[in-house]
Amino acid sequence: MAASSKSRVVLKAVKKIAVQFCPFESNVRATREFLALVGSEKVRATNMNCEVTCVVKHDMSEPVVDIMYVDGERLVMKGAKLTSQEMMSAFQSRCFAKDPQAKVSGKK
Repeated sequence: MAASSKSRVVLKAVKKIAVQFCPFESNVRATREFLALVGSEKVRATNMNCEVTCVVKHDMSEPVVDIMYVDGERLVMKGAKLTSQEMMSAFQSRCFAKDPQAKVSGKK
């Protein structure tokens, strides 16, 4: 997680992030770390219109991150077998592809 937190996360191209998980399962660590990264005040300040929601369930369900972009595209990541770095990498690559200004500021 330390390596991914150094890169700048920009939510400009994101409309909604919905995270759901069962906290009593052993495979939710990456999903919770991803939620901590995108849910921080500093990251959320990059797009005040982006809705970040978290649903905590107690039904032994698989952890899921559902991201809706401004252009209508969705990215659904099932976090049971992913690391937080893999989730952040997939998220960042889509965000950079959709926001040309993020590409310029991300290369600094």
